[in-house]
Amino acid sequence: MASRAEPSGPSARGGGGAGLLPPLLVLFAAAALIPRGDGQNLVTEDVTVVEGEVATISCRVKNSDDSVIQLLNPNRQTIYFRDFRPLKDSRFQLVNFSNSELRVSLTNVSISDEGRYFCQLYTDPPQEIYTTITVLVPPRNLVIDIQKEIAVEGEEIELNCTAMASRPATTIRWFKGNKELTGKSEVEQWSDMYTVTSQLFLKVGREDDGVPVICLVDHPAVKDLQTQRYLEVMYKPQVRVSQNYPVQGLTREGEPLELTCAAFGKPQPTDMRWLRVDDEMPQHVVVSGSNLLISNLNKTDNGTYRCEASNAVGKSHADYMLFVYDPPTTIPPPTTTTTTTTTIPTTITDTTATTEPAVHGFTQLPNSAEELDYGDLSGAPILLYGSTEALPTVQLNSRAGEEGSIRTVDHAVVGGVVAVVVFAMLCLLIILGRYFARHKGTYFTHEAKGADDAADADTAIINAEGGQNNSEEKKEYFI
Repeated sequence: MASRAEPSGPSARGGGGAGLLPPLLVLFAAAALIPRGDGQNLVTEDVTVVEGEVATISCRVKNSDDSVIQLLNPNRQTIYFRDFRPLKDSRFQLVNFSNSELRVSLTNVSISDEGRYFCQLYTDPPQEIYTTITVLVPPRNLVIDIQKEIAVEGEEIELNCTAMASRPATTIRWFKGNKELTGKSEVEQWSDMYTVTSQLFLKVGREDDGVPVICLVDHPAVKDLQTQRYLEVMYKPQVRVSQNYPVQGLTREGEPLELTCAAFGKPQPTDMRWLRVDDEMPQHVVVSGSNLLISNLNKTDNGTYRCEASNAVGKSHADYMLFVYDPPTTIPPPTTTTTTTTTIPTTITDTTATTEPAVHGFTQLPNSAEELDYGDLSGAPILLYGSTEALPTVQLNSRAGEEGSIRTVDHAVVGGVVAVVVFAMLCLLIILGRYFARHKGTYFTHEAKGADDAADADTAIINAEGGQNNSEEKKEYFI
């Protein structure tokens, strides 16, 4: 608080008529004029008040000795002398009076009341200090003006906020929702008042529709003074395609498909249509408003289907890419697995004319995995070439799936390999039998050694054994 004491009174103007007194009287007069307020202090504070409110002026004395306190206005007119009010202004009211304080209130303060008010203390020499009353004036009016009441998405609009007749000049801040923006302010002064205008340029989008733009005032005379306008933005449709059926499933051949198109815009779209991109719409497709239905899908329906929507602002679309998958495979119901054991007799004939073993009851193996999956092999034994061991025959479960089919194929391969091995062993036995049979005949024809010169066999036997009597015993016949 600024305060300043200003000396006044006779002492400030000199000794008055003391020079006319005799020297003795001058001495007594000087003693009488020694300041009795020596060591006293006059104290006050500056006052800031909003126009129309109450200002309180206080003149206080430290170390008071009952000296007179007086309050004067900026025109040096006495407002209060002790507890008496000479000034005829009822807005000044005595709040407190004592030897140490004079407190006065001023109601309904106006700009004309602004200035310096003086507190005086009648000591010798008199003391004087002043206090300053400052009057604040809040903005008379706060207005937002928008260049275009209804904007289109992507446009830049101009907004102006004006705070009129304030003191001191106000500060204007901009907000869009909770986000602070930066504007450009201009200040105009009219007499003791200030008018401030802030300009804001804002590019709007669809997300700004219905969002408030706030003009907020920072001023010492007022708190939270603001005004706002809601933006109105028009934008083209936003389109979305959803699949109703099948729900989150594959689109398979022979099954139905249902799509729904939803569009939102401002203004609300009035024109919606379905089309097939780069191709004609199939004749069996049914379009009903925003819905598209295909009751029986097939591979020719593959493609991109587009939903278009439009309003006064523009046109938008959303695409759905259709791919039709193969239908699911039909699988017969499961059956019980049985095992059959069959003994296969095999006859081997010792003859030189035959080189292959006899085969009885041969059953041909399946040609593919499909035959194993869907063929009826119930109770049919699998017989192998020349096998003397019984092999189990398994009735296949057509619903066993891929794993069961692979296992059955493995058994067939193993059986075929075993049949080939047995067949090879039989052939080898036949060849060895004939080989040994031929070598045995040669051994018997060479028993009569030394009879090579005989004319016939009988003579050779007689010559070798020494007589006819033993010829019958030495003969052998090949069968």
